[in-house]
Amino acid sequence: MKTKNTILFLGVACLCGMLAACSDFLDASKPNGILSQDEVSTVDNIDNMVIAAYAYMVTGEEMNSSFQLWQLGNIRSDDAYKGGANTEDGSHMYYAEIANGLTTDLWMFDDIWYRLYCGVARANDALRILNKYTEEEFPQKTERTAEMKFIRAHFMFKLKELFKYIPVVDENVPDDADAYRQISNRAYSNDSLWQIIADDFQYAYDCLPETQTEKGRPTKAAAAAYLAKTYLFKAYRQDNVDTHEITSIDAADLQKVITYTDPAIYTSAGYGLEDDFAYNFLPGSYENGKESIWAVQYSQNDGTKYGNLDFAFELTAPQGIGCCDFNKPSQNLVDAFKTDSNGLPLFDTYDADTYNSASDNVDTRLFHTVAIPGFQYKYNPDVEYTQAWARAPSVYGYFASLKENVDKDCDCLVQNGVYFANSKNWIVLRYADVMLMRAEAEVELYALGQAGGNLEDARSIVNTIRQRAAESITFIFDYDAKFCIGTYDTAWTSADEARNAVRWERRLELAMECGRFFDLVRWGVAEETMNAYYGSEKNRRSYLNSAYFTKNKNEYCPIPYKQINYSNNVYIQNCGWE
Repeated sequence: MKTKNTILFLGVACLCGMLAACSDFLDASKPNGILSQDEVSTVDNIDNMVIAAYAYMVTGEEMNSSFQLWQLGNIRSDDAYKGGANTEDGSHMYYAEIANGLTTDLWMFDDIWYRLYCGVARANDALRILNKYTEEEFPQKTERTAEMKFIRAHFMFKLKELFKYIPVVDENVPDDADAYRQISNRAYSNDSLWQIIADDFQYAYDCLPETQTEKGRPTKAAAAAYLAKTYLFKAYRQDNVDTHEITSIDAADLQKVITYTDPAIYTSAGYGLEDDFAYNFLPGSYENGKESIWAVQYSQNDGTKYGNLDFAFELTAPQGIGCCDFNKPSQNLVDAFKTDSNGLPLFDTYDADTYNSASDNVDTRLFHTVAIPGFQYKYNPDVEYTQAWARAPSVYGYFASLKENVDKDCDCLVQNGVYFANSKNWIVLRYADVMLMRAEAEVELYALGQAGGNLEDARSIVNTIRQRAAESITFIFDYDAKFCIGTYDTAWTSADEARNAVRWERRLELAMECGRFFDLVRWGVAEETMNAYYGSEKNRRSYLNSAYFTKNKNEYCPIPYKQINYSNNVYIQNCGWE
């Protein structure tokens, strides 16, 4: 069981157009428990401001539109159904799932915008105070500045992949509502916005240490991984404001992905693949393992009512645990794990019929990702996941999501009203993701005929990940399933062949980790993938009959109507939502 230090100083959110976070802190000895701005802005309080920015990753969390973005990264993709009691249960997520019925004033869009910018504001508050002091006055200034720029860029990255065109507010902008209202979300191009985020991560990379005693603080490798991810998204240029189509793929950006995924950056600091895929998704001693480059740290028994638990996924526990069976793996995703007699993916025929554990070969990662009736739940030999655990099987089927959930007997599981949260960390960046980013960049550079393009290295990376998957049977060795996963033993002869394999591997390896939809948008294939998925899946799930993805609209969320109003119409709406 984890017990971590109680966070004593928590910032207070305020509503002011851009929706920044105030700098007031609680102090029981003060009238109303509030410290003044001058009292907060002392060298003794710098670390408290930094902690407040970290704390917001937990205290700012909300299960209906989580910072992990499962509602907007999983269920908008072909990986997951919304789940719950019916389509009306969490109707905002239902509209997102079918890409229809969405409006610019839907509360979910405004809520996630507001809370992510509160995270940005927390980091800015800390940076403003850091900027007041010299290195002599506060010896940790450079490192703490790097941490806060990393945290700010983390929140900005999420805003960027959700809304595309966003206002940029840094520590140099006066902490004033009128100042915020004058900042346009079109002050920078799509490409320039990615560069601004990359610049924060670059500062972090240049100034952070290789290791941290306190695991929640980012390291140089974490900054490198986020730099690589930022440049990978940036490489697929979408700078035509009237469309979301890929206009070009930039070789220089891809070269930076190669630079920041250099294995030496990670191995020198002790990072690498876990021996078993399952180790990434277990609590206790498995947390902060060698594959976890940066993770949000959750806790319990820390002096607060429930602890700083992972409330983001409270809704995703199946009914056998408590509530509420949302975020359910799709049949399409389950079928994608099927393999042929050589243990390779069934690229063209995988979804022709549904997975049958008695007859179909399957990738081992399926049983680490999806709870399937008749098998153990989260490796507990005394607990079988049954059809009775499904809340609405006639609507959403019987599968449940495993990675974010824990064994029902785990002492890390805490009841919160009718909901159940747990204290298992959430990995934001893991080494397998870094490896697959490198493979993707190598394939695209090869397609462009540029230096750094290397299909053989990309194939080697994918094979390494698949070999690890094949060996990931520590907890599932006695499952009654036909495990069969092989490697690509023949050289890839074209960029198309390599691209297909790398993208497929990314889906399987990172399934249900909330990034699938954003990958589809980055590649420029969201419309064709999602409409093909709707076309086949509606034969299984009738509620998808009205689902349809509109190109040059549904790739990004609309700029929230409330935010446009707060800005006095300075903000410009994304294309397709006018």
